Amino acid sequence: MNREAQDTAAERAADPPLFYRAHVFCCLNRRPSGHPRGCCRDKGSVRLRNYMKARAKELGLTDVRVNESGCLDRCELGPTLVIYPEGVWYTYRTPEDVDEILEVHVIGGGRVARLMLHPEDEGPPR
Repeated sequence: MNREAQDTAAERAADPPLFYRAHVFCCLNRRPSGHPRGCCRDKGSVRLRNYMKARAKELGLTDVRVNESGCLDRCELGPTLVIYPEGVWYTYRTPEDVDEILEVHVIGGGRVARLMLHPEDEGPPR
């Protein structure tokens, strides 16, 4: 291992523990009416984020934080969310989608393949 890689490894070893085991950012972006990319807010993201936050609390997920975010720049595929530290992106449209993401990904450590977004996924032209 070269000196630079050793320094980076040593720095990581000194990182503090995660404050939250999982951090979920839900896009609540609003664009002008008729915008070609749409916006997550008009697709129900506020209601779904509120449901996710309440559901996480009901499930006792005290080490998980569900936050609103500004634009995640994928509104045409939305509503969208991203879960860190993994950096996995999802689209979700129903409370059942939220339940599945919480149960499979956040609690179980798996992935909900049918809802996952990939870098090559595209929506309407920008």
